[in-house]
Amino acid sequence: MLSQAIDSGHGISEHIVTLFLFTKSDILTGLIPLVHVFVLSVAPHPHLARIPETIIWIWMHILKHAISNQIQDPEEDKRNKPDRPLPAGRITVRNAAYVRWLLVPVSLVFSAKYGRLAVASSTCAEALSIWYNHFGGDRDWLSKNVLTAAGYICMEVGAIIVAGTTRIDNIGARAITFNCAVFATTVHAQDFKNEEGDRFTGRRTLVTLFPTFARMSMMVSIPLWSFYLSRLWKVDYICSAAFIMYGMIVGDSGSTEPPVLIDDRANCTA
Repeated sequence: MLSQAIDSGHGISEHIVTLFLFTKSDILTGLIPLVHVFVLSVAPHPHLARIPETIIWIWMHILKHAISNQIQDPEEDKRNKPDRPLPAGRITVRNAAYVRWLLVPVSLVFSAKYGRLAVASSTCAEALSIWYNHFGGDRDWLSKNVLTAAGYICMEVGAIIVAGTTRIDNIGARAITFNCAVFATTVHAQDFKNEEGDRFTGRRTLVTLFPTFARMSMMVSIPLWSFYLSRLWKVDYICSAAFIMYGMIVGDSGSTEPPVLIDDRANCTA
């Protein structure tokens, strides 16, 4: 009996690790920025007690999109990211697809607890994910950038609502709008590390089509966005200089992470 319980516990932990590995690369670039910037900074009156629920809501939506994306062409991940669950043999494509579609009603039911706007955000994010993964939205650089940016916006709006905000004020709306623009113009940075796989599958990203322009765009756009957003939110000169310098370093290194949107509610010295 004890050995069966241990085996059962081991099996559950292995499944949890497998789910985590689907989203491992999105923790720093998706989950943490969404929680920090759009829950703690942009939301007018977030309920701290709802932070765990907000993290679960965001992670659930990232997870189902990640699974949907990774089951499309596992052979690509064998070249780019062999430690992911599918190329590593931790789960089959069929079972991963079951989990992905099971998460759709689960996420909608979970969102319903927080009202219509949360459900609308979840629904919109799912529609964009289907377009991206099943109707060729990821095949062309323009649709890839726009759909990715729009998907993040849906999760930002949903996260703010789940965190306890009943409405999004003007500051929040401006922050979301500019964050969409930042993502749309810089998210192709993540394609540098996937260039080999993208060329292999015939995906037409900026990096594969115009590699020099793509790299130059990162060196120019990130510092410019850092400067503009610092001025927009009237950040003090010391913090503005720090943001701009960081943007120059990130842009020059070809980082995979778009710059973090700053907000006048955020405490720069925190």
